[in-house]
Amino acid sequence: MSLTDPVADLLTRLRNAVRAGHPKVDVPISKLKLEIVRILKDEGYIASYKINEEGVRWPELRVYLKYGAGEQPVITNLQRISKPGCRVYVGRRDIRPVLGGMGINILSTPRGVMTGREARKMGVGGELLCEVW
Repeated sequence: MSLTDPVADLLTRLRNAVRAGHPKVDVPISKLKLEIVRILKDEGYIASYKINEEGVRWPELRVYLKYGAGEQPVITNLQRISKPGCRVYVGRRDIRPVLGGMGINILSTPRGVMTGREARKMGVGGELLCEVW
C-alpha cells in the first residue's frame, strides 16, 4: 500500500487514537515520523514511543499516548500545514507561535526536524510540517 502523505497519516492516526481514548497506537515507521514523534515526546505531548519489531512483518513505531487529570488527552489537536500539493515554507522571521505559545509547530529545516522555537533560536527556516496543541 502506497501513501501519498505519510506525515498526514501519522497525524490522523494519533488524532483518532486520542479521540477514541486508546493508550497506544502503531504506525508504519520512517525517519521523518520518528523525528516528529521524538519532538512530541520531548515537548510532553506523548508519554513515550518505541520501535516494535515483534510479531509484525515490518517494523512499526508504537506511540504511547498521554492523558491528564480526568482522562483528558494532552493533545487537543494536530493540524497538517504543508501538504504534498501545496508546500508551505517559512523564513526564520516568519515562524509564529501557535496559540500564543501554548502549542508547537514542527519544521523540517536544513539542520533537521525541529520545533519552531528551536528554529527561531538557530536562525533557520524551512517547511512548516504541522502544528500541535
